[in-house]
Amino acid sequence: MDRSIAMRGLGTLALCAVVVGCASVTPVPYSEMASSAYMAPDASDTSGRVPYRYSTSADWRSYNKVILDPVVIYRGKDHQFGDMSDKDKATLAAYMQNRFADKLRSRFALVTARGPNTLRVRLTLTGAVTNTPVLGTLSRFDVAGAVYNGVQAARDGEGTLTGSVIYGVEIFDASTSRLLSAYVTKQYPGAYDIKASVGSLAAATAGIDKGADAFMAQLN
Repeated sequence: MDRSIAMRGLGTLALCAVVVGCASVTPVPYSEMASSAYMAPDASDTSGRVPYRYSTSADWRSYNKVILDPVVIYRGKDHQFGDMSDKDKATLAAYMQNRFADKLRSRFALVTARGPNTLRVRLTLTGAVTNTPVLGTLSRFDVAGAVYNGVQAARDGEGTLTGSVIYGVEIFDASTSRLLSAYVTKQYPGAYDIKASVGSLAAATAGIDKGADAFMAQLN
C-alpha cells in the first residue's frame, strides 16, 4: 500500500476514534414492529446492546418446544440498513435463521404446530452496518486505533470501523399468542476480534453469533 495513502487512512482512524466510530448507529424502537408499543428503554442495560425491552415473569423452564418463524427483513422507514443491498440483507437473514435454529435445538424441540409448552419466536432484522474494508483491520494495529479499541474492549464496546447488526426479538406463548418478551438489540464483535474485521459482513455475522448466545442465556 502506498505510504501516503496509508498515513491518510490512519489519520482517519484517529478521527473516527474521537467521534466514537464512523459507522456506529443507535437502535430505535422500530415503529412497525408489532411489539414496539410495549417496549420501553431498558435502564438496566449499561452496554447499549439492548436499549429497548419488554418482559414478563415467564417460566422459561416450563417450555420444551419452539416454533421459529422465518426471519423478517424490516421494511419500515425507520430501518437502519443505510444503503446495504437486498442481497446482503437476505444473506444476514438466512444466517440468522440458521444460527438461531441451531442454538434452539440444543434446548428445545423445533416444531411447526402450536400447542402446550411451546414458544413461538419471531426475529426481525432491522439494520446492519458493514465493515470498512482494510481500514477496519488496520485500526487494530495503528497506535491511535489500538488505544481506542483497547478502551472499547475493556468495556465491551464497539471497535472502530467494524460493522454491527440490529434486530428485534419477540417471544410468544404459542398456545395463547401472549407476548412474553420482546427487545431490540445491537450486536457486534469484540473490539479486538481481527477475524470479524475481514469481509464486509463478518462483523454482522459475528454479532448474530453473540446475540444468539445471549438469547439462549435468557431462556435457560
